[in-house]
Amino acid sequence: MILSIRGGAVIDGTEVLAIYVSKKTSLSVGDFISVFNVILFSFSALLVSVETAMYSMLTYFAASKTVDFIINGIEEYIGVTIVSRNAAEVKQAIIDKLGRGVTVYNSESGYGKTGVNFNENKILFCVVTRLEVTRLLLEIDKIDEEAFVVQHAIKDTKGGMIKKRPLH
Repeated sequence: MILSIRGGAVIDGTEVLAIYVSKKTSLSVGDFISVFNVILFSFSALLVSVETAMYSMLTYFAASKTVDFIINGIEEYIGVTIVSRNAAEVKQAIIDKLGRGVTVYNSESGYGKTGVNFNENKILFCVVTRLEVTRLLLEIDKIDEEAFVVQHAIKDTKGGMIKKRPLH
């Protein structure tokens, strides 16, 4: 099934509908297949048995994640936002050691007991592959153990420096 979808073919109508819906909404192909099958197996639980339907759902959850992995590839991108007192050093480490580009935002902070503490800071944003996240976090920890790091999956990217630049 997975190789069929990747090659542009389908096994049943579910994949056609899933590909169409994934292009029109934020759902991935695997997510749509999962939702569709949960609904389908909920009805079949009434006809067959709850246990059989649950095993079928479990199988399709695993299959849907595999479908997303095969369709999107191993290089799923993760957006990482970093707030650090040592932003300049972290930025240089990302550029030099990971070969990735970094966007720097100016910011003002608001935190503490009074709720307001306006310090000018730098916020770093970079896009790495899922496989590079651990290495990035290790590099950040070496420089600033108290850095605030937020990660989020990125569905699609365009422009900029997506591929790694060669390290010298």
